[in-house]
Amino acid sequence: MGKWYEEAVFYHMYPLGMTGAPKMNDQAGIVHRFEELNRWIPYMEELGCSAVYIGPLFESTSHGYDTIDYKVVDKRLGDNEDFKKFVDLCHESGIKVVVDGVFNHTGREFFAFKDIQENRENSKYRYWHKDINFGGNTCYNDGFSYAAWRGHYELVNLNLYDDNVKEYLFDVIKFWIDEFDIDGIRLDCADCLEFEFMKEMRRRTALWKEDFWLMGEVIHGDYARWANDEVLHSVTNYELHKGLYSGHNDHNYFEIAHTIRRQFDANGGIYKGRKLYTFVDNHDEDRIASKLNNKEHLKPVYTLLFGILGIPSIYYGSEWGIEGRRTNYSDDELRPKITPKEAAQQAEDSELYSFVKLLAKIKRENEALSYGEYKELLLTNRQYAFGRLLNKNNIVIAVNNDENPAQMYVPLPCEAETAKDLITGEEIKIEDSKLEIHIPACTGMIIKLK
Repeated sequence: MGKWYEEAVFYHMYPLGMTGAPKMNDQAGIVHRFEELNRWIPYMEELGCSAVYIGPLFESTSHGYDTIDYKVVDKRLGDNEDFKKFVDLCHESGIKVVVDGVFNHTGREFFAFKDIQENRENSKYRYWHKDINFGGNTCYNDGFSYAAWRGHYELVNLNLYDDNVKEYLFDVIKFWIDEFDIDGIRLDCADCLEFEFMKEMRRRTALWKEDFWLMGEVIHGDYARWANDEVLHSVTNYELHKGLYSGHNDHNYFEIAHTIRRQFDANGGIYKGRKLYTFVDNHDEDRIASKLNNKEHLKPVYTLLFGILGIPSIYYGSEWGIEGRRTNYSDDELRPKITPKEAAQQAEDSELYSFVKLLAKIKRENEALSYGEYKELLLTNRQYAFGRLLNKNNIVIAVNNDENPAQMYVPLPCEAETAKDLITGEEIKIEDSKLEIHIPACTGMIIKLK
């Protein structure tokens, strides 16, 4: 009915962490850890994911976002041929591949910055990085100062007003498409990037590969500035992410419903028609199982992730409830080593994994969960129901954050003779144009109307 990314379920992989690669890229040779990453592909397919966001991937100094070389896969993971094989195997399994594009900044070992260090005012790259001042200095005692991402001087901001920089980065993207056949880019720090740079990227990638997807990391602001027909296809929905856990911790579905209504309501939602990238955790955020006061709320949280308007993403390991928090000094707990064998064992024993897998199947089989309009039907602090309406393919989502079962009388959003919960297979009674729903404690239901 639409583009692949509008119907996708994403799996999010942080490869340096999940393979247990060294924290610093100071090894002598290449270690082929992609052989382990390849073994995740059948797992993703079994879970029901149709796309993978994997990154960062390219040669860097430490965590992956301090890029050294945009055209070489990080040797802690393997080489370019290894990544090419990974993409081919994903495509054979019907999985699209999206990579990190770290274009706001580079590492200090990037060739242009090293040339500035060596040749100073005479460097032909002196304008490639932002706010170079040869009268200043930094904590690294370079003898000049420069703009750095959030004051982290190991991350040197690129000057995206410079035509040479932009052409270099467009050449990088063209290389990724031609060499690896990637299907999209997640733009790191998109809220720091120049809009004209992103617009030109959108124009060029549309010519280079049909249905190429651009998604930006945007924390705050009006997402419509980035997600539109000229700039990017989608952005990270951090606003909704916050509500998904705090609305459960506070037993306050009004917070979540307000956000969804504001964003997507058929009558005036500010992002109506846009497909934002939705998530409950990622490589920068505490694991959802650690954020929730009551882990029994994982089921209604994931029901909402798959039921609301957006493109759902699952961060590796969270589908079976892995925990982890960031500290003031480290993100390591958020990015643990997990082997494919360990993942398969965890999945086999996890009720949550089976639940998430079923949600992915239900989404795949019901277009209303990708394209249906949103209609709020019932709202209290502890119970919430809404419709996803698409012609005659109509769905009602119901969730309960109470630690006790609840009776919900939900107005029908359309004419219907029968109703069935696709999660349990239970028939739902219709009486006086209302669904009579007996919903268990701390769970969610996806009800198909006919």
